[in-house]
Amino acid sequence: MGVVTKRSSMTFFSDGEDHYSHRVRIVLAEKGVTVDLLDISPDNKPEELADLNPYNSLPTLLDRDLVLYESKVMMEYLDERFPHPPLLPVYPVARAQSRLWLHRIEKEWSPLVDQLMLERSGKKADKARKELRESIMSVAPIFLDRPFFMSDEFSIVDCCVLPILWRLNYLGIELPEKQVKPLIDYMERSFDRDGFLASLSEVEREMR
Repeated sequence: MGVVTKRSSMTFFSDGEDHYSHRVRIVLAEKGVTVDLLDISPDNKPEELADLNPYNSLPTLLDRDLVLYESKVMMEYLDERFPHPPLLPVYPVARAQSRLWLHRIEKEWSPLVDQLMLERSGKKADKARKELRESIMSVAPIFLDRPFFMSDEFSIVDCCVLPILWRLNYLGIELPEKQVKPLIDYMERSFDRDGFLASLSEVEREMR
């Protein structure tokens, strides 16, 4: 066991290329949280990370004696720890619906992104790319009525969706602008947010 370095502030071990790390960085930026952000390569993890996290995985959030190593848990913790601006609805029904959307994104979109981040050529990649493109296109109409993902306010769901949308060009996915204009408008509007811009790593800035 190595010696865990003592830090006075919150520390976030982040992979600058990974969309799971990115979603937490958006929450941190939207909340204006002061954090010691460590950009870690998955191929060169510090010994300290293995001492903190039994899975030695990224992302990992350290807040004093608390260590979190699942991105959705981190996001909800940060929303409760720093309640303004709120990223989850106040009412139980709306909160449950947001969590269901998070679950669907995790089940339907995230595995396809993970696959394409590892391998962007070949039959499996082509199939994943087609499936992700069609699934994303299918949600475009929801932005006709509301400015954010099934919400009038920027939420934790947007924090999960936007890192995926930001990577579309990098993953070789092109959307037909005329067919999905409400979605394109949502992307442009959200990508211009101060919090989103502040969340970007150097690697992510080069993805578009």
